[in-house]
Amino acid sequence: MSTDSLQSQKPAFTQKPAFTMPIRILAEDIDFMGHVNNARYLGWVQDVVLAHWQKLAPAEEVASKAWVALKHEITYRKPAFLDDEVIAETMLEKVKGARSFYNTVIRRGEEVLAEVQSMWCCIDSDTLRPARISLDVAEKYFGLTGKGAGEPPLTK
Repeated sequence: MSTDSLQSQKPAFTQKPAFTMPIRILAEDIDFMGHVNNARYLGWVQDVVLAHWQKLAPAEEVASKAWVALKHEITYRKPAFLDDEVIAETMLEKVKGARSFYNTVIRRGEEVLAEVQSMWCCIDSDTLRPARISLDVAEKYFGLTGKGAGEPPLTK
């Protein structure tokens, strides 16, 4: 296969830039060891994932869908403290049926405090049953294409 034909193919997976949200550390977030309690990081992940959905998804999707966490895998790198300026940065990696897969990084400046891979289930707000994210929404609003949008790779 020539270099020209490789360059002309659409990638199987692209995405929009990461969604970033500032984190305010409250006194009640601090545990007996003087730093943010580990459980609080999961709350921050939920906050940033839901804010990402609410900011990018069309209003009718936001109104008709809700999210429940299915799985979190968190790696703690460094502790956070009361006066730290912290951000949560999340990226939707792929959608598969009703499930969405996010990667979230909690940072203090350039320092990574925690890395989280999480899986979420989209549910219909009325029936509380799993609800698929349409290919159109995944592509148009979240920048996912091909396998990232739950479909076979797009080709030219």
